[in-house]
Parts: sequence; C-alpha cells; structure tokens
Amino acid sequence: MTPSDAFHIVVNPGDSGQRLDVFIASRIAGLSRSRSASLILAEYIRVNGGSKKPGYRICIRDQINGIIPEPEPVAISPESMELDIIHEDRDLIVVNKPPGLVIHPAPGHRRGTLVNALLYHCPDIGPIGGELRPGIVHRLDKDTSGVLVVAKNAAAHAHLSAQFSGRTIRKTYLALVLGQMAGDTGKIELPIGRHPVDRKRMSTNSRRARAAETRWRVRDRFNGITYLELNLKTGRTHQARVHCSALQHAIVGDPVYGGCKPTKNMPKAVRDLIKTVHRQMLHAWRLECIHPSGQTPVCFEVPLPEDMADLISRLRLLDS
Repeated sequence: MTPSDAFHIVVNPGDSGQRLDVFIASRIAGLSRSRSASLILAEYIRVNGGSKKPGYRICIRDQINGIIPEPEPVAISPESMELDIIHEDRDLIVVNKPPGLVIHPAPGHRRGTLVNALLYHCPDIGPIGGELRPGIVHRLDKDTSGVLVVAKNAAAHAHLSAQFSGRTIRKTYLALVLGQMAGDTGKIELPIGRHPVDRKRMSTNSRRARAAETRWRVRDRFNGITYLELNLKTGRTHQARVHCSALQHAIVGDPVYGGCKPTKNMPKAVRDLIKTVHRQMLHAWRLECIHPSGQTPVCFEVPLPEDMADLISRLRLLDS
C-alpha cells in the first residue's frame, strides 16, 4: 500500500486494542504517526463511517476507510547556511546542531532554521511526510545543542519514526545541574504534560500527563553543580529539563525551569559564573539506532559545544 491509495481495512483480532493513528502508520508505507493523526483529525480516515480521535483503540471487525492525499508542497524557502554534518548517506543526514538554531519554521522564525538549510542542502527532502518539517523525526529545543538525525526519504522517515515511537532509540544527553545530586545514579519516573496555567511550559503536575522516564548518572561533581549523563527512555517535550527541575536540580542556565537561580549556599564565585550563562547547559551527546537501510546498529556522537566545555573547565579551576 502506498500513500496515494484509498484503502479499506477490517481490523483482525491480532490488531485489536491498538491506537488508530499507530495502526494506520504501521500499515501504510512512509506515513508517520503524526501525519496519520493529522489525517484522522481532518477526517480523511474514518472508522465504521464516522470520525474518531487518533487515540481511539480499534476493535475487532472495525471497518477503516480512508484516503491519503498527496503531500502539499512545502512552503519553506531553501537557504544556504553552514551545517555541521557529521554523517550523510542515501537515507540519513546527521547534524551537530549548535545552540540557538531553531529546527523548523514557526511564527517569529520563518527563516534561518535547520529545515531551511536542509532544503538547500538536499532539495528532494521536501515532500517527506507532507509536513512543514520535512525529514524531521525528532527535535531539540532551540538552545539545546547536539546530535539530530534527519531522514532523506519516506522509507527512512517511517523506519526512524517507528524506532522513536517504539522507544528503541537510545538518546544520551550531558547536562550541568544546580546542586549536588544524592547518589551517583538514579531514575526519574514522573509523567509530563502541558503546564495547567502556562501553556508554553511542561509540568509533572499536568492534568493530561504522559509517562516519562529519565535515567541519570553522575559524571563529575563541582562545588554547587553536578555534571550528569542523562538517558531519556521516552521523548516528551522538555523532558530532561522538566525532570531535573522536578528533583530541585534545574539545568544550569534554563530560564524556564529555574536554572538561572543559584542556591543561597553556593559559593559566590560559582554564582557569578552562572550569571554568565545564557542558555540551558544541555547537550544531546549521543544517539544510537538501527540504520533504516542496512538494519545494523549505528551510533552518532558529537563533542560538547564550546560554551559548555568552557564552563566545565572554569568550574574545575574553581575547585582546584
């Protein structure tokens, strides 16, 4: 089945209980779960003749009918921009994203985004997924640096999306957090959802939270700051930032979740140093996945950005 076909599916016993958007994405080549969900909401896909929500749990003998419209042209202008590409083949582009770079166009950031640069570098990436985020299967916040994997074709996009939704991709971050973590390793299992008041923030006290898990390990300790390695088992929005803040160890420099407020018992030299930080000290250090084409494990890793490496060096000097 290809995305241009109309389709009719009768749910069999083995598929009963699945989310509608996940089921449709698994049955149609090159269709991501998010694209499936948007088509369900637009009623291009109906169940038993009626509309359903993307999270509807399908039942035995449900009649699913739909049509996948051709992707609309991507209305984003390609831009010649310097990209730090650490790997590229026929299926993937792997970028070392610098802090400050927005991933895709949005109000206030119509140009100068990673997607603008990708469309210039690889023009054929445009139609993938039929969205305004061509090839993008995961994201990093504007002020988070590090590894970002981009699909160059529909098959790679579907393969990587399935790995992310199936939580088989290993994502490891490095972070500097306020205070001293108790112990050397731990696990944070707090659900995350939209903040009940501030819709631009996420919260562990949301009315509609989803399960989230972050595992952490101490890499180094400084006077008033801990250097952590974070393994995100799930991929919720702002997950690392929200989870660290929930433990009262906000990521240094995070203006949204308390990382710009040094503790009172912190040495003055460290407090002054934190005041010079202008973004959250969070870096997507390593990403491990199965390559869409060769079906072999691959690992992409990038060094710390200059500002974060410099901060660590200065903290070590203060401790010496």
